[in-house]
Amino acid sequence: MAFATLIAPAPRASIPAVPPASPPVLVGSPTVLALDLGTATGWALHARDGHITSGTQVFRHDRFSGGGMRYLRFQNWLSEIARLGGPIDRIVFEEVRRHVGTDAAHVYGGLLATLTAWGELNGVPYEGVPVGTIKRFATGRGNADKAAVIAAMQARGFHPGDDNEADALALLLWAVETRGGLA
Repeated sequence: MAFATLIAPAPRASIPAVPPASPPVLVGSPTVLALDLGTATGWALHARDGHITSGTQVFRHDRFSGGGMRYLRFQNWLSEIARLGGPIDRIVFEEVRRHVGTDAAHVYGGLLATLTAWGELNGVPYEGVPVGTIKRFATGRGNADKAAVIAAMQARGFHPGDDNEADALALLLWAVETRGGLA
């Protein structure tokens, strides 16, 4: 059955006895969460209505908590983002292949394990995107420095508080504008 396309009755048009079915509500763009994993995790969220929210969330370890508390806080934070931002349709994260320090590598690995487990548990697909791909998209150079990525995001109208938030914004824009590299 076709949906009614007339807003108002045309002259000499018959008015149906039963009102036509409402046209389907168009679902907005998917909710995408972009993450730059680390002790200071940069994040950016593209909501269904097109609004973008971003920031940096710190998952610092302190001497009064056990070694796994950082990861439990991260897991709870993901659940809170999903609850407040609506269901997350997709997660993209910066895929780092080389870390300067051992501690950074351990933190990244723990956060990545927590993220992938959370994604599997909640049925949310996730994808790692190489650092060079993100930088090339944002600045035109795959080896751009942090200041260049921040400047590129500022040129796009964002005001990142640090390089982690700028990286997450660049990653989010890559995911949305290129449809995950498919455009």
